[in-house]
Amino acid sequence: MTQNQSLHPPTARKQHTETSRHGVVLTDDYAWLRDKQNPEVTAYLEAENAYAEAVMAPLAGLRDELYQEMLSHVKQTDVSVPYRDGAWWYYTRTEEGQQYAIHCRKKGSAAGPANDAAEEVILDGNLLATGQAFFAIGTTDITDDGRWLAYTTDTTGFRQYTLHIKDLVTGETLAGEVERVGSAVWAADNLTLFYTVEDEEQKRQYQLWRHTRGTAHAGDALVYQDDDERFNVGAGRTRDGKFLVLESASHITSEAWVLPAAEPQGSFALISPREDAHEYSIDHRNGLWFIRTNDKGRNFRLVTAPVATPGREHWTELIAHRDDIMLEDVDLFATFFVAGEREDGLPRLRLWQFAGNGREAAPSSEISFPEPAYSAYPHINRIFDTKTFRYSYQSLVTPSSVYEYDLATGASTLLKQLEIPGGFDRTLYASERIHATAPDGVQVPVSLVYRKDKREPGRNPLYVYGYGSYGYSLPLGFSSNRLSLLDRGVVMAYAHIRGGGDLGEPWHDAGKMLVKRNTFTDFIAAIEHLTAAQYGDPARVAIEGGSAGGLLMGAVVNLRPDLFRAVLSHVPFVDVMNTMLDASLPLTVPEYEEWGNPNEEAYFRYMLSYSPYDNLKAASYPSMLVKTSLNDSQVMYWEPAKYVAKLRTLKTDDHPLLLVTNMQAGHGGASGRYDYLKEIAFDYAFLLRELGIVS
Repeated sequence: MTQNQSLHPPTARKQHTETSRHGVVLTDDYAWLRDKQNPEVTAYLEAENAYAEAVMAPLAGLRDELYQEMLSHVKQTDVSVPYRDGAWWYYTRTEEGQQYAIHCRKKGSAAGPANDAAEEVILDGNLLATGQAFFAIGTTDITDDGRWLAYTTDTTGFRQYTLHIKDLVTGETLAGEVERVGSAVWAADNLTLFYTVEDEEQKRQYQLWRHTRGTAHAGDALVYQDDDERFNVGAGRTRDGKFLVLESASHITSEAWVLPAAEPQGSFALISPREDAHEYSIDHRNGLWFIRTNDKGRNFRLVTAPVATPGREHWTELIAHRDDIMLEDVDLFATFFVAGEREDGLPRLRLWQFAGNGREAAPSSEISFPEPAYSAYPHINRIFDTKTFRYSYQSLVTPSSVYEYDLATGASTLLKQLEIPGGFDRTLYASERIHATAPDGVQVPVSLVYRKDKREPGRNPLYVYGYGSYGYSLPLGFSSNRLSLLDRGVVMAYAHIRGGGDLGEPWHDAGKMLVKRNTFTDFIAAIEHLTAAQYGDPARVAIEGGSAGGLLMGAVVNLRPDLFRAVLSHVPFVDVMNTMLDASLPLTVPEYEEWGNPNEEAYFRYMLSYSPYDNLKAASYPSMLVKTSLNDSQVMYWEPAKYVAKLRTLKTDDHPLLLVTNMQAGHGGASGRYDYLKEIAFDYAFLLRELGIVS
């Protein structure tokens, strides 16, 4: 390996290894990069970082310009919309120059915080992050009396959280911590805390523990353990506060256990035993379980069951399964509930009101949204007995907004819209929603945003983002950072490809396991349609994806390297075969339900047909910026590192190939908001140069 900070890329040494499976020999010259403790690995990653900085050095001025530009669109000192929980109103605020949010509360009534109420700082992320290169707050939960806060923190980016308990009256944090905690929830006695813990090897939340505040954690009681490697456990509480809920779920199967919140020493009772490919979730109201279930179809339905007899034989249907509408979630309140649905790829919020004996419900209204492409979802609604419902709305051109819907009047009141300083004028921008035709004739939705006065049909640089995995619906949110591309004439598109959940679970099913290649061909079809329809210049197409979207980037580049000018790949899942054949790695076994189990020959051969690392070949590739983090727990840093090392030996072009590793972060990159902006400025500078917008 050569450590060179000039404009010559580093060379990773080769060390031949082989793996044989199903009569196929997989060779890997860069498996040695998995050894995180090896100084040679660190030296190679740092050499790649130095090379990337050298290549980008001529763009230092542009990077600073972009950073200042994006910063100018951020209201650095700001406060969120306060929400009520018990006797307090909670909110977060930011201060100019500070990297992290400050979590606060004030005493108040149903009408709002008291005018003379003093601010109480619950957690100051800036103080907690002192001396840390990375910092993140995970879960938080406060006792019913408002005094005790349970919270978790991560200081490495590995998403390995430590549990703390804080007295909000004295400000004291109790002695004793618990490592590797996922969820935490208080019982109704303000004394008993339930929390989940992950195993050390696979980062799987597999145990539920019970702790009595004020006692040593060594005396905590193990309540539940799930030994099925596909499943993760989590703990929560129903919105009415009456029950604790323990859920154990894989990608396709779940089950729930419940315990009265006022009886924390009791035993959890099972709602319905797990059955393969059956998912359900629960909430409680007025002696009934409300159960969202996919037992009658992939898009879910809603049923109820008595608390005493929750089994499937006692389920009564409230909302039937529909082939064209996905029931994504249900927000339950004392006199109404909100059905979060997705129809034709767009979210809907439909309200149902209870009547008669208080157990019958009927649809009453729907919250309408004016734009062709948007995101809408419930905001924070902690009060069970309420006549209002808060929701969030944003689009590709409308900043993040919080509304309050009044059930009596049917009116929505805007509580706060994110202020975008620096001269933002939303009337300059337009969004559209179109469809591309996949090779098998399926219509693939594509959402677009551009600056109207910069549109030149067939000539604009085109940026396309994709993901397409885990049934995740691509959010169409507002980003002030995006203005730096739009204002320079870039047309930006978001492809809602199969494998995602944009058109319900059948859309997900049509892009996973043995039909995963639909995800890749959908994305290619979207780009071909966009350029044919003159939304962008075919010679100036940039694409971006991260994590499983990084798999998408690697797969489509192998299939059609000629189609793209530049590729931005974040924490990419590109070493599919080696990762999925290693059951000791975090996530591998649970992920069999998304990608398939390569120990079975049919899945092995299919996955091998698209695995980006295994399908690299001698060819001309686009310009590529590949980014990772040393402490990534979702996609290990060595996947992109190996991918770049191998690609350097095969590519026949002189286009830039950069590997940038954040040596102090995890899957999401830098944790501080200013540091994160600098990372985006780096990405945008790379794209703007490769798209010919700057020299």
